[in-house]
Amino acid sequence: MFDSPEYDSHEEVVTVSDPDSGLRAVIAIHSTILGPGLGGVRCWQYRDGMDAVRDALRLSRGMTYKNALVGLPLGGGKSVILGDPAISKSPAALQAFARAIDRLDGRYVAAEDVGMTVADIDMMRDVTPHVAGTSWGAAASGDPSPYTAEGVFLGIKAAVEAQNGSDDLTGARVGVLGLGAVGWKLAEKLNEAGASLVVADINVTRTVRAAANFNAKIIDPMRLPFEELDVFAPCALGGTLTRDFAESAPVKIICGAANNQLATPDVDMALWEAGKLYAPDYLVNAGGVINVAAEAAGDYDAYAVMIRVRAIAETARAVFAEAKDKNTPTGAVADTMALERIEAARSVSVAQRAER
Repeated sequence: MFDSPEYDSHEEVVTVSDPDSGLRAVIAIHSTILGPGLGGVRCWQYRDGMDAVRDALRLSRGMTYKNALVGLPLGGGKSVILGDPAISKSPAALQAFARAIDRLDGRYVAAEDVGMTVADIDMMRDVTPHVAGTSWGAAASGDPSPYTAEGVFLGIKAAVEAQNGSDDLTGARVGVLGLGAVGWKLAEKLNEAGASLVVADINVTRTVRAAANFNAKIIDPMRLPFEELDVFAPCALGGTLTRDFAESAPVKIICGAANNQLATPDVDMALWEAGKLYAPDYLVNAGGVINVAAEAAGDYDAYAVMIRVRAIAETARAVFAEAKDKNTPTGAVADTMALERIEAARSVSVAQRAER
């Protein structure tokens, strides 16, 4: 693990095993400099255990940068449950996993991610208070996907404005890869804004519904990234943006909800050199974590949450402007902004310890 490219001085990585329920899971806490590591639980069929560890490492680091960039007093953490979501989330397994989270004593706060539902988080809440995104209680924030979709939609408009001088999406050809909870809501917003949709998903029923509801064109998921598009919105799993994509895809803008869209770090520069505007994924998809963070703080206010989500557009514009001014890839600009906040908090913490 320590030699993995995904390892980035993570504070804590915990493996969880419960023979009675069959649970196998990994919890990765990347940083708690800004606060407890908040991040979702992903349930997925990984190739092997190390593949799951790598995903947890990569995703938890992304959460540190995401939370920092949008100004949340939270660090980065993420967890993964190994197995098919249809059979690996028994009540006994979720309860065992919640007990493992509880043993971390608040250093990690779990929320919904791929393969998980609000009902799953509700069940875990019966065991540990260190979860967010629940459906009941005074501070319950519920399903985070509408807020994630809103942030991505605003990011698309900001990127189109940076490219064209106007954020009007009328007639813009937008490809949405992945029609899950977030991808579907994003497609709804794009359709309402007048965009011409091209969609792909491994679930054929969803694509047929999208074609009927949004007059969308259906494309094979492997082909969609290489369609001629004004905007490509990856909303499934990560790793879609490769060097081949950067060099050959006839796409102007990339802005979607998927985490870890860059297959390798060097793709950030490759996209920039190819003239493709990449909206850093951990910035534009932060709406969901903003929503659950309000619940974790114990004082949920939907109006205040939406104000913070809408601020994603302002941060995106700042990233695009600085990237253009300094001729620097957008991902590198966003990383620097996030790191500056993290380092400022680290300096304060060091100074406080010195005073004591």
